[in-house]
Amino acid sequence: MKQKDILLEGIRTGLPLTIRERIKLTLLLCGPAILAQLASTLLQFIDASMVGSLGAGPSASIGLVSTSIWLIGGFCIANGQGFSVQVAHNIGANDFAAARNVLRQGLAVVLAFSVILAITGLLIAGPLPRWLGGEAAIQDDAAAYFRIFCLFVPMMQLSFFGVTMLQCSGDMKLPALMDILMCVLDVVFNFLLIFPTRELSLFGLTFTMPGAGMGVRGAALGTGLAEAITAILLMYFLLIRHRELGIFRHKGSFSPDKPVLRKASKITGPLWFQNLVMRGAYIASTLIVAPLGAVAIAANSFAIIAESFCYMPGYGMGDAATTLVGQSLGASRKDLARSFSRITLGLGVAMMVALAVVMYILAVPIMSLLSVDADVVALGARCLRLEAFAEAGYAASIVAFGACVGAGDTKIPALLNLISVWAVRIVLAIILTPKYGLMGYWIAMFIELNVRGLLFVLRIRGTKWMNYVTDKG
Repeated sequence: MKQKDILLEGIRTGLPLTIRERIKLTLLLCGPAILAQLASTLLQFIDASMVGSLGAGPSASIGLVSTSIWLIGGFCIANGQGFSVQVAHNIGANDFAAARNVLRQGLAVVLAFSVILAITGLLIAGPLPRWLGGEAAIQDDAAAYFRIFCLFVPMMQLSFFGVTMLQCSGDMKLPALMDILMCVLDVVFNFLLIFPTRELSLFGLTFTMPGAGMGVRGAALGTGLAEAITAILLMYFLLIRHRELGIFRHKGSFSPDKPVLRKASKITGPLWFQNLVMRGAYIASTLIVAPLGAVAIAANSFAIIAESFCYMPGYGMGDAATTLVGQSLGASRKDLARSFSRITLGLGVAMMVALAVVMYILAVPIMSLLSVDADVVALGARCLRLEAFAEAGYAASIVAFGACVGAGDTKIPALLNLISVWAVRIVLAIILTPKYGLMGYWIAMFIELNVRGLLFVLRIRGTKWMNYVTDKG
């Protein structure tokens, strides 16, 4: 048995864990989770850089609908968490039969919901770019990108569901490997679909590289195909090969289980609300930035993608916090859950601050990888250097939120996000953007991320957030 599995077993069986063992277990779990975040970030980076080579217009078309894509993705993530948190609690209590029952219920619910999301997205794809205030020149590409994305929403949902279920069981490695595979497939598909057939030279040899020449549409289709292949593989490893959670290895009923669905709704409901709050704010931000023109839209979109490299340790540590806190509370070990919340918080902040320093120093070279437009590069680099000073606060909010989700505490965190994003970021952005342009929006975001971090630190300093795990009934 691997050391990670031995330590996780120690949580479930009540064995004492030293501080050193807790830190070691945290690092063992977050390492693959961070790698998975890296792969996901690279996927966005690759898409953006390939489309960025086509010019500011195509880049702006993707940037225009990116917040709407995040909204749909956020719903898919929230759907899975309503069930994965219960699975973590059941595993912590050594009740694998109950965990499989939750998995069956979750699979049916999230798949049905993703189909509804996809159909809704397809219906609004045409007018969406106009609603968001995009220039007429980029509306067709933006609508096409969003439409193709919506076709693959059920596959994206299965992918998210598979990843969260595996992670809550303590398996961080397989999701990371699947994300890396998706990144590789995305590069291959995009390379073939975005660009037309052309002559390439390599090591002095010239050859013809076939291509579909689909531009923005090729970027959407390439990502969708990569997502679909990865989702199928994740479902195979989760549902068929997994020793404890494989529902094809252990027979059971898919009949609706009211206690499971009720608990899922209590967890997912606030997460849906939070997704509307957060993604709705991002869409509002798009409306604020869109009138600034294609250069500002492209710079904003690319700077967000570039900044996401700093998020990797935070989200990886947040995933680890969800698993560790969830299993600890499932095993009725509140002191251990609180200890893990503090360990993951400290490590997450330290890692993101270190990457923020790198981002500040290399802001211009990083932006140059994403765009060939000098104005886009210069403006994006200024945004990144400002935001480097907000990464500590953002890290605290990400990791603390992961710990709260592991405890099933989603209502208060959703409220904190509502207050922070709408009362601070959007209000300040409305005031500052007309006067300072895109930098005004990023100043508002800088202030808000630090406020949000403080709110979440105050939340997990107490113990009320750990009181949401009730009976398994």
